[in-house]
Amino acid sequence: MCKHQGGLFIKDIEDLDGRSVRCTKHNWKLDVSTMKYINPPESFCQDELVVEMDEYKGLSLLELNPPNPWDSEPRSPEDLAFGEVQVTYLTHACMDLKLGDKRMVFDPWLIGPAFARGWWLLHEPPSDWLERLCQADLIYISHMHSDHLSYPTLKKLAERRSDIPIYVGDTERPVFWNLNQSGVKLTNINVVPFGIWQQVDKNLRFMILMDGVHPEMDTCIIVEYKGHKILNTVDCTRPNGGRLPMKVDLMMSDFAGGASGFPMTFSGGKFTEEWKAQFIKTERKKLLNYKAQLVKDLQPRIYCPFAGYFVESHPSDKYIKETNTKNDPRELNNLIKKKSDVITWTPQPGAILDLGRMLKDPTDSKGIIEPPAETKIYKDSWDFEPYLKILNASIGDEIFLHPSWIKEYFTWAGFKDYNLVVRMIETDDDFSPFPGGYDYLVDFLDLSFPKERPHREHPYEEIRSRVDVIRHVVKNGLLWDDLYIGFQTRLQRDPDIYHHLFWNHFQIKLPLTPPDWRSFLTHSEQNRAENSLGSGIEPSISQRYTCITYIRCKCVVAFGSCD
Repeated sequence: MCKHQGGLFIKDIEDLDGRSVRCTKHNWKLDVSTMKYINPPESFCQDELVVEMDEYKGLSLLELNPPNPWDSEPRSPEDLAFGEVQVTYLTHACMDLKLGDKRMVFDPWLIGPAFARGWWLLHEPPSDWLERLCQADLIYISHMHSDHLSYPTLKKLAERRSDIPIYVGDTERPVFWNLNQSGVKLTNINVVPFGIWQQVDKNLRFMILMDGVHPEMDTCIIVEYKGHKILNTVDCTRPNGGRLPMKVDLMMSDFAGGASGFPMTFSGGKFTEEWKAQFIKTERKKLLNYKAQLVKDLQPRIYCPFAGYFVESHPSDKYIKETNTKNDPRELNNLIKKKSDVITWTPQPGAILDLGRMLKDPTDSKGIIEPPAETKIYKDSWDFEPYLKILNASIGDEIFLHPSWIKEYFTWAGFKDYNLVVRMIETDDDFSPFPGGYDYLVDFLDLSFPKERPHREHPYEEIRSRVDVIRHVVKNGLLWDDLYIGFQTRLQRDPDIYHHLFWNHFQIKLPLTPPDWRSFLTHSEQNRAENSLGSGIEPSISQRYTCITYIRCKCVVAFGSCD
């Protein structure tokens, strides 16, 4: 299987030497003599298969077979009373689990956007969602993406109950890496190791597992109550490297697709509307078949598709909304029913699944309690303004009065010694150049900022980014997922090669602390003052206005009295 997103390798018909294979999912090419990817270059290293000789001197290739951590200290399932274990769907990836006298919540994104301003909730969560969060005994947050780690949601929670126990996996990049910047006051965050049972009480325990493709950030979870297992694979591309418990009582996973800027945000070359439509259709079908086959292989008693109920609802993203079609959970469940005897549940906000009833009699009408008929299921309006206001505030920040912010930012980012030239263009909502915005080149080979593209042979990318989002990302030292997964860019590349090392750095590996803009501004103002005084040139009206607006405390020192 391909390390990228779990696609299967086939023979690369373009390889004359017979040394490479091609992934059927995204056409990544692997050199099997080195186990390194040819395209994209400098990306993952594929795990080498173990070579063994059997008793007949035959050669076999196999993947290592480590023990299953959930099999340690096994417990036999006990009978569940009706109402003892109930799972209530709130919205997107958020489930409220009643487990005896404990309550556990998964991934609460219940208000506001995700990925800057790109994703908004499709479903209207139950009106008592905040009370439900406050009453929880523990919360599991799978990873740092903002449709799972929602700071607007957690801010509301922290105002009422800042000490609520929150559990995350011990990922390479901490889930709460920017908690201090968020302003959210949470005081009881617990980072737990992978593959070890965490005991909540005598009946309840859980275990967090890593993703086999993205172990640095993605996790999934097994919850066990009185020997009954609930498996939530969330967004993992290959949860626990593909090794998962079979015949759990309830399994949940993502299903929708569309959680990427590719190919909707790309243009030029092959990226015609027809090509995009066909690619998206094919990818969504592959995902449906993969999920259906996974469910068939694992044979859970009940399966629930979730973590895909988002919509690109802002008017400026109409094109993305129309282009980025997503899988229908009912279509997936119907496909599963054709392949297996697994019971499926397509959840609606406020719907309750009673596990004890469903396990005893799947036809029990009280096994799944749907919300009242008058319940509002889908959102038809979103409160854009407060969140856009936060983004817009970054546009006029003093940082961006100084062109040297560009060098300061990319030096802080720390990506260099890679032959790639990128043109960054700040744009308006329609991706036209923003009046007065920055348009500049970055040569990552030596981290320089040339006025023209260098004469040497080099790959080239053009990234157009909405000015409010790119400046918010730069100012706060955020990951570029807000730009890419949030559909806030338009991209062109020549040649059409995915530069994994570049994107992986800006999406995963940026420094954990933001740029020191306070120090930057101090030095910038000092330099500007010295240059102005030393040259004897009277500052322009715009410079005076800038001085008074942003650095009132320094205006007398820098320019004399400039009322």
